[in-house]
Amino acid sequence: MSQSKKQPSLFDLNVEKILDHWGVPEAVREVIANALDEQALSGTAEPKIVKRRDGWHVTDFGRGLRYQHLTQNESLEKRRKADLVVGKFGVGLKDALATFDRRGIDVSIRSPHADITLRQAAKSNFADVKTLHAAVAPPSEPKRRGTDFALRGLTDGDMAAARDYFLRFAGDEELERTDLGSILKRREGEPARIYVKGVRVAVEEQFLFSYNITSTTAQLQRALNRERTNVGRTAYQDRVKAILLKARSTSVVDEIARDLPRIQQGTNHDEINWVEVQEQAVRILAARGKTIFLTSQQLLTMGSTVQEARQDGYKLVFIPDKMLARLPGLRDVNGDPILDLSGFVKVWNASFVYSFVDPTRLTRAERETWGILPQLISLAGDHAKRVQEVRISKTMRLDEGAYETEGVWDSPYIVVKRSVLDSPRHLARVVLHEIAHASSGANHGNLAFMAAIDDLAGLAAVEAVGASRPSGGSGRARRGASSRSRGDA
Repeated sequence: MSQSKKQPSLFDLNVEKILDHWGVPEAVREVIANALDEQALSGTAEPKIVKRRDGWHVTDFGRGLRYQHLTQNESLEKRRKADLVVGKFGVGLKDALATFDRRGIDVSIRSPHADITLRQAAKSNFADVKTLHAAVAPPSEPKRRGTDFALRGLTDGDMAAARDYFLRFAGDEELERTDLGSILKRREGEPARIYVKGVRVAVEEQFLFSYNITSTTAQLQRALNRERTNVGRTAYQDRVKAILLKARSTSVVDEIARDLPRIQQGTNHDEINWVEVQEQAVRILAARGKTIFLTSQQLLTMGSTVQEARQDGYKLVFIPDKMLARLPGLRDVNGDPILDLSGFVKVWNASFVYSFVDPTRLTRAERETWGILPQLISLAGDHAKRVQEVRISKTMRLDEGAYETEGVWDSPYIVVKRSVLDSPRHLARVVLHEIAHASSGANHGNLAFMAAIDDLAGLAAVEAVGASRPSGGSGRARRGASSRSRGDA
């Protein structure tokens, strides 16, 4: 007579409550995560996820599951080697088994240590209370390598949803890897994904990138251990920010740069609201050759300078007004100053070379205008005694407003831009203005300069009405008279 088969031992899973918001994909995710953890800890082959006649199978090739592993807490080994494993997220393996039972998924587990199935049985000392137990039988394959989870009744859709939780199966494109985690390309038309050690824990509608956090913080780890399907942003925001601040790749920094101008319209992604991220992007971009940072408003008010910068081969990066104000205190990643439009004006002027025009090559109309120059010099009298020559240039230095100035006193010469030869009045205004600078030796707004301007205006008025100059009079204005004229003005 053959010996009767030994009855399996019952191990109470002590599931105090079943989380209604956990579905089948989340339970399968826990099974897959355990298989991946065992691969990492034992250094064995990649787990297999295959569909057979009897259902879906998740198989690893590690040391084999024991019934003692069906406990609420993670094993000490996983805690000691947390950098290698996914670990627990929300619920543990026994809670996943309870979810399978509640959702009608038949589970059988085979390992070299035991065959395990699920069964409702009376709770010890409480015959009228039935709870979920693991039915633990001797192994049917004591020489097998690893553990096989057979899930009967699991739909292809639920398995696809479970696999999609894992970065290795989801296939997100990695843009850059840092020691804290990776920056991933956001999928077109989908929310950004937040992975922790390769497992998706949250989605973000307004993030520019997806992320895989490989180095967790205590706050993030606590959030992972809570019984919820998604982790809140506060748990991982600091880690995401730290990963972004380590980014150096063109693909990442250029995406941030494209998002910077959108801050003014409120259409930017959420990471770009972090000032540290804005600054880091600016610092990296500034070190990549000829780059100028400006605001959209400056494009309207300083258009000629912007055009000059473009012609000189500078790349223009638009930034928010607040970031423009922070530029003077920043340096690029090489420690060099960061160039805005005012800095470009200084650089441009420092390297400026006049493009002089021979008066004999002027057009007929320009020569007629140029012909009044001797009269202007004569009219200015002593004011013009420091002026050795007036020259014409195609190009001029940029003024404080970042526009090409029409004239400049560049001792001992006055240089005028060729465009002022469009009329005698235009030329006269510019030449007399620069003679005032030569005479006073002062800049705009200075009393001496204004006195010289006043006196030149008086001389021109007297000349215009045909009156003669006072005999022995000096061409230089009296400071007191100039002050009264300024007051009258």
